[in-house]
Amino acid sequence: MAAMPHAPSPSNRLGLNYRDAAMALGPPPVRIIDVHTHLRGAHATRIYQDAAQHFGVSHTWSMTPLADVDTVRSVLGNTVSFIAVPNFRDDAFAHAMGPGFLEAIGAFHARGARIVKFWSAPRATTMAREAGCDDLMSLDGPWRQRQMRAACDLGMSIMTHVADPDTWFATRYTDRAAYGSKADQYAPLERALRAFPVPWIAAHMGGWPEDLDRLDALLDRHPNLYFDTSATKWMVRELSRHDRGALIAFLTRWSGRILFGSDIVAQEEHVSDASDGRGRSDQAASEREAFDLYASRYWALRTLLETEWSGESPIADPDLERVDPDRFGPMDAPPLIGKSVPPELLTTLYRGAAEAFTQGPVAG
Repeated sequence: MAAMPHAPSPSNRLGLNYRDAAMALGPPPVRIIDVHTHLRGAHATRIYQDAAQHFGVSHTWSMTPLADVDTVRSVLGNTVSFIAVPNFRDDAFAHAMGPGFLEAIGAFHARGARIVKFWSAPRATTMAREAGCDDLMSLDGPWRQRQMRAACDLGMSIMTHVADPDTWFATRYTDRAAYGSKADQYAPLERALRAFPVPWIAAHMGGWPEDLDRLDALLDRHPNLYFDTSATKWMVRELSRHDRGALIAFLTRWSGRILFGSDIVAQEEHVSDASDGRGRSDQAASEREAFDLYASRYWALRTLLETEWSGESPIADPDLERVDPDRFGPMDAPPLIGKSVPPELLTTLYRGAAEAFTQGPVAG
């Protein structure tokens, strides 16, 4: 008897059984390293592990808060590596982003972390202002500069998030006096790339998957810069729009400098009442919904990269409604157009680039 389809949800608009869908995809050409996740809590991490294993992901890099590192490692063992991040939930926000994070970098390093994440999206401007320090989270700011120097002194690499989707600059960031243009976000990044010449990963295809020419020029100017494919909804929407030949040419030219990432967030709020009072997440409220949430990202990315599939994404994309509320609603999604990337490129994208970045084999 065929498995019953799942009820539609924002992570599964098409009612897919993601376990069956993983079997239909088959194994990837090489075991996948996901270099961009956010894992918290044992229960959610076990569900994430189940989804990852179904889709051929054998090793995970996670931006896990320092207090949760041991818990996540107890589930994933040597198949997880950690990326140092500040505690965004700390009530003493300015301390957590400043001296607190400077101290935490060393503690993360002692637990095996070899990458530090500096989140510097346009929204950080507002958060820093509310914390009473306008440049608290800027790559040009004194705290970030001290933290980057500390990371480099420990031999660590850097990950960063700059910019955001074009759709957000058309809707959320219309106050140019506060946020600047999208292009303005890159000047601090380029200065930091020159000042701290360690390997850097600019998350979410460098923050500009809409424009391969800009990404091409950025990689050409900075040989220490790498990208990852994380932020699945964003990647599906924008990479699907590119001509297959242009995308393949880009991936070919920069093979080894594009790493696979999903940006999956796995947390206890997805499966149980949160002990910190935040309650359940609106993304998932059961084990089944949490599995679909995590699995949907791997199904969408692998389908985009490996197949010629053409149809709507199974993941609702609220950016469509944000840009054009007369045409789209909260459950609508963009086309997902498979690019059938050649296996030799996928082998590097899925694993080889990450192993080269860390200068050695990765467990799992």
